[in-house]
Amino acid sequence: MSNLKAVKRENSSSGSTNKLRASGMIPAILYGGKDPNQKISIEKKDVKNIINSDTFLSKVLELDIEGKKEKVLPRDVAYHVVSEEPIHIDFMRIVSGKKIVIEVPVKFINHPDSPGLKRGGVLNIVRRKIELKCPAENIPDDITIDLTGTDIGTSIKISSVKLSENVTPTIIDRDFVIATVAAPTIIKEPEKPAEETAAEGAEGEVSAEGAEAAGKDGETAKKDEKGKEGTPDKKPDEKKATEKKPAEKK
Repeated sequence: MSNLKAVKRENSSSGSTNKLRASGMIPAILYGGKDPNQKISIEKKDVKNIINSDTFLSKVLELDIEGKKEKVLPRDVAYHVVSEEPIHIDFMRIVSGKKIVIEVPVKFINHPDSPGLKRGGVLNIVRRKIELKCPAENIPDDITIDLTGTDIGTSIKISSVKLSENVTPTIIDRDFVIATVAAPTIIKEPEKPAEETAAEGAEGEVSAEGAEAAGKDGETAKKDEKGKEGTPDKKPDEKKATEKKPAEKK
């Protein structure tokens, strides 16, 4: 249990609260129980390490208000719109014997012992917090889910969670799901059989040989044409050979 020191504040004007914030204090209010509401302030540095945790709004704290100690539960935190620094906190007194409704974070353990996650499965978290009804003096810090033995397709429901005595979920009309172990989201394309791969290779070789043969035929045809063009026409020579010499005069 964390202990926080607080001081009373009487003035609640905007000017006084701004001065408090400038000095490193956070204005707060304490309510609940038979005692009247009490305006207080706490040092920002005292809550710096716990205020941003998932369990802050479900964690029992002990406030030391100028020597008087009270167990309280943080119920709300207001943040600055620009700096996102906490500017106000609501605390509720814990009254023994009374039940309260509170959201408790879910924690998962033993991830390496899940066969489904080992095989590439994915933990799909449906609810990160569960609303419980429990005694003010018996608020669990978290709800622990053991993933040991969970396989792909496993659905973890609230009925499988062991809760403390007098602690019950606010949803009682159905057995709701907290998380599932889902199949991998990336599916690898199956490899082609060796026979198909070999057939494709053979087709490629045939087509290559055909292209090579076609290339050779084309070269041969071009050579033949060049040969024809280079051959001289023999008809003029033949005419000269058949011409007769004129007869000699006697």
